[in-house]
Amino acid sequence: MSRIPSLTCPAPVLVLLLWAAGLGAAGQFAKIAVPFAEFAALYPDAGARIGWLLTVISLIGAVFGALAGAVVSRMGLARMLLGGLVIGGVISLWQASLPGFPLFLVSRVFEGASHLAIVVAAPTLIAEIAPDRYRGAAMALWSTFFGVTFAGVALFGLPLVAQAGPEALFGLHGMFLLVMAAVLALGLRGRDTGARRVGDGAPAGSVVGRMIAACRSPFIAAPGLGWLFYTLTFVSLLAVLPERLDPALRAQVTAAMPLTGTAVALICVPVLMRWRPASRLMPLGFAGAALVAGVSGVAGLMGLALACVGLFACLGVVQGAGFAAVPELNLSADDRAMGYGLMAQTGNLGNLLGTPVLLALLDLGDVPVMMGAVAATYALAVGALALLAARRRRQMGL
Repeated sequence: MSRIPSLTCPAPVLVLLLWAAGLGAAGQFAKIAVPFAEFAALYPDAGARIGWLLTVISLIGAVFGALAGAVVSRMGLARMLLGGLVIGGVISLWQASLPGFPLFLVSRVFEGASHLAIVVAAPTLIAEIAPDRYRGAAMALWSTFFGVTFAGVALFGLPLVAQAGPEALFGLHGMFLLVMAAVLALGLRGRDTGARRVGDGAPAGSVVGRMIAACRSPFIAAPGLGWLFYTLTFVSLLAVLPERLDPALRAQVTAAMPLTGTAVALICVPVLMRWRPASRLMPLGFAGAALVAGVSGVAGLMGLALACVGLFACLGVVQGAGFAAVPELNLSADDRAMGYGLMAQTGNLGNLLGTPVLLALLDLGDVPVMMGAVAATYALAVGALALLAARRRRQMGL
């Protein structure tokens, strides 16, 4: 890898700024998902179509995530990040005018492209900027951007919406993205923002060839494959499990589940990575989650509540280690960009499929069947990651 140019601000500060850019990207989901009832009231004639305003970004990511990784690595990380922030900010400010439903839906398509640019370029830049000693901790910090944003919008965004309407939240979000673009334009000054060389045997200019090579690589594809199994269940369990809990415990456990996962990812995973690499922590997290999910399927109400928190603690290991595994397994910025692009693609695909599948399983046999299937999903994740690890060892001649 070429030497990293000198930065105009210290590396820890720049890592925090890039993480803040991730908060803005997560806000593209949270600004609609958290105050969804209030937002839906603005478009009463949309009916069930209102849900598309949430899912269209996931659709864009599910289809074009890997392509975003290839384009970002070719055109320059800083340039694509700043472009994504500016486009996202302008769109959010325009959405604050509350356009008609069809125009709003079209704007979400372009917002999906902005989101992809940010979530692929920002973690790749963090992996380049963070010193080797602290790279795992920096990536664990990045992994919290969704949970922190949703918690922040719930705490501060909902009161703003209640007082000034959803348009105030959109406007604030748009200004935040534009401010982050300006600050990062200064912080990233002097970095290489030009096109990068395409590697792994893909011809220069062949984006499709680059994507195929990435998907076939056990180094680039492994974190993304693990992320597919993670996202198949994470959001869907948050949506489905609380209704199965004791009403007296429901609010506390629902809040504790994502907070526990975020705390484990941020605090425990960097410590664990001192003894075990992130690529080996991912299957361990899945194995623990499979065990807890299997037990929770036959537990009583109190046991289910405890199992929910324990399950999300195990998933916190997967969350923190998943993002850290990309720079651990891939040394070049090209490969890291492709790795995060694949994570964006598989993550959005998992989010799209997870909740409908879990609801169908609940109809078949309630909690025991659903949690048995969840445990089997995690067991498949362990097996799939083990196969890719074996391929990596063969390629390295070990």
